[in-house]
Amino acid sequence: MGELKVVAWKRYGQDRLYVNLSDGTAVAWADRRTGKVTILQERYRREALRLLRVSLTRGTKPAAATPPQPRPPRQEAPPAPKLPPLTPADDLALNRPGESLRAKLEAEGPTLLQRLIDWLLRRPSELDSYRKGLAGEVRVGAELQRLTHHGWHVLHSIELPRKVDIDHLLIGPGGIFCINTKRHFGKAVWVGDEMTRVNHGKPQPYGRKSKAEAGRVQAVLERYVGFPVRVEPVLVFVGVTRLEKAPTQLAVRVYREREVSALGPLSGVLSPEQIDAVYAVARHRCAWSTT
Repeated sequence: MGELKVVAWKRYGQDRLYVNLSDGTAVAWADRRTGKVTILQERYRREALRLLRVSLTRGTKPAAATPPQPRPPRQEAPPAPKLPPLTPADDLALNRPGESLRAKLEAEGPTLLQRLIDWLLRRPSELDSYRKGLAGEVRVGAELQRLTHHGWHVLHSIELPRKVDIDHLLIGPGGIFCINTKRHFGKAVWVGDEMTRVNHGKPQPYGRKSKAEAGRVQAVLERYVGFPVRVEPVLVFVGVTRLEKAPTQLAVRVYREREVSALGPLSGVLSPEQIDAVYAVARHRCAWSTT
């Protein structure tokens, strides 16, 4: 058991202690605020609990009593802004998966003759990445559509200012999920806290960007619904041969395309009235025009 060690970890508002093997593999972790312990590998349970118990109690002192402070007068929150009546032109519920990429391909894509020449010459097109991305969004969109039979709403291709596009937004009993689709057919993917590597290539900031997009979505929804919400970032990889995740990567949910259905059984976060309120804002194009 001598190979176990305790490592402190503080990020994204979390304060945790990890029990790791000498190679960095986590076998257990504890939340310093709540004291809750999660065992990841049962064979190390006894020693991990002992180490965490020592670390959690080491150096703790009772806090000195402080006199009660007078509460400041309550300030009424300003009323939430109202959106204009929804029209078919502004209804994002009518978007198909990959709607933004479809528009780019139609506007910038080569003619049929050019595509035929590229195919005959086996010459890659500069718009191939758009087509691959579209295929991935359509695949994930089909998986998400299945969840609509269980009280969920799904929106696709929500365009934000500064050339940002939310691939999918899932709203339902288990919360709100901002979903970013990445298609890497036939490749192996490793997801870390901030960066992702595809076939051991150059690090890509997928996790960091996903968290930033979720933050923008949360700000928009809270502005109009008038109550606090939490938007969780999700990365979905399409067509990969292997998908691995760092043990410390807990801020972003990571799935293969068929695993995204794991969101369906989640519940207890939003009431039916809150779901309706959030969806009414999210589907309105005008809500996203000034984010």
